[in-house]
Amino acid sequence: MHLTHFGHSCVLVEIDGTRILFDPGTLSSGFEQLTDIDAILVTHQHPDHADVARLPALVAANPGAQLHCDPQTAAQLAELGTAGEWQPAHPGDQFDIGPVHVRVTGGDHAVIHPDIPIINNAFYLLDTAAQRAAFGHPGDSLFVPDEPIDVLAIPAAAPWLKISESVDYLRAVAPRVAVPIHQAVLSPPGVAIHHGRLAEMKPAPTTFVDFTDGNRVEV
Repeated sequence: MHLTHFGHSCVLVEIDGTRILFDPGTLSSGFEQLTDIDAILVTHQHPDHADVARLPALVAANPGAQLHCDPQTAAQLAELGTAGEWQPAHPGDQFDIGPVHVRVTGGDHAVIHPDIPIINNAFYLLDTAAQRAAFGHPGDSLFVPDEPIDVLAIPAAAPWLKISESVDYLRAVAPRVAVPIHQAVLSPPGVAIHHGRLAEMKPAPTTFVDFTDGNRVEV
């Protein structure tokens, strides 16, 4: 499996000859040039995960890509007339992208503040013929699936998140590999602090891969 980080929560997963892009949002860059994408998966409607201004060009450049997002985002994109037929991804849904099997779980965004309504959030799990839950992208949630996850994209920082919660989440899931996402809300020194804390306090069997924007890594 190869992963490329385009900043914040935007990650390109290349697995079994399949290219799947997650959460191309306003705080990410570089994904605009991508072609030959097999699917675009959006976890929820917040602009830092779904940039409605840049999505049409991305979809146009990848006419064969499957498009999946949570139900509220699907309704929002349809109302805006955004290019492509976005399929709503409900918890419990399953679909195939070539040889990769996708399962949707979770369902709710983490609580930002009690005064702010909770919105949809899809947690995507990718299965391959060789590995169930080979990759998991939780979006903006700390949902813990009731199964092992091989590679987890873990939120490192957010308006709804304390670093202690991120550490506890990493320990609860205990993946083989953890890669940090959602760090664009931090200053560069802040990123180093949060990533350092996660690397220091991860469960012993987990490898923490701190890849920087634009880097492609094999995990």
